[in-house]
Amino acid sequence: MKRDLLSLRDWTKQELLDCLSLAAELKAAGPMGSYSKALAGRSYALIFHKNSLRTRVSFEVGISQLGGSSMYLTDQDFKLGERESVADTAKVLSRYVDGILIRTYSHNLVEELGENASVPVVNMLTDFCHPCQILADAMTIQEHFKDLSATPICYLGDGNNVVHSWLNFASRVPITFIIGTTQSTLPDMELVEYTKKQGVSDVRVINDPVEAVRDAKILYTDVWASMGEKEKADERRKLLMPYQINSHILSKAASGAKVMHCLPAERGWEITSEVLDGPQSIVLDQAENRLHAQKAILLMLDRWFRS
Repeated sequence: MKRDLLSLRDWTKQELLDCLSLAAELKAAGPMGSYSKALAGRSYALIFHKNSLRTRVSFEVGISQLGGSSMYLTDQDFKLGERESVADTAKVLSRYVDGILIRTYSHNLVEELGENASVPVVNMLTDFCHPCQILADAMTIQEHFKDLSATPICYLGDGNNVVHSWLNFASRVPITFIIGTTQSTLPDMELVEYTKKQGVSDVRVINDPVEAVRDAKILYTDVWASMGEKEKADERRKLLMPYQINSHILSKAASGAKVMHCLPAERGWEITSEVLDGPQSIVLDQAENRLHAQKAILLMLDRWFRS
């Protein structure tokens, strides 16, 4: 059965937890383990409208480690939705490849691709959400704290696509998720309310950064102006400096708290180098776990597709 991962709400609680378990198994098995031929003969189209380091390398390496092949496509190759409609592109690619993966701006474009493709579609990132990142993050938290439900997470900064995907995750899997931000940089509040109404997780928005981090075992941040929003950087810096993750704010969190950042970081703005490179940082674990979580995503989608 054809399934997609366009947002984390596409999957059930159990499917998300199964993905995390499989990711841990894949990491333990290593690249030459029992899964090294799991995607043998499979080919994937990787469409990139945004520059990438972690996403491109982790997906290409992951597909290769599972025995599959991938091709890198950009606007230089074809103008999706311009030279040819999104629907036509999805239908044509579905005749060639076993999955379509896309990193782009518009979430609506990804949804249209998913609606028209007859093979699985994976959202590698849109301006609205970043599902693969949060699965890697949840895996990382499990490695360090075991129980997601007993590990309060505080996100400090701009209410962006990473926040939205944490909210989607929280609508399925029980967590405590606190968003520390200003009234001018809130996430999509309809999504916040939707998540709260599910009654699965403790979700709060708090404007005071010190109050927000109290009891948090994870402090998480991201750049204050995402790719395509750099003209807003100066304004965001003025608004969000009180939410910078630094040694002072870290001291207000729970004892033994860990620090996360999905990278790339703008050091000295949303996070200081002292903290990013410090002993409480698990940022590089996050980055590595993109590889393992994404391999699990592809394997689960392939299994469903072949069943």
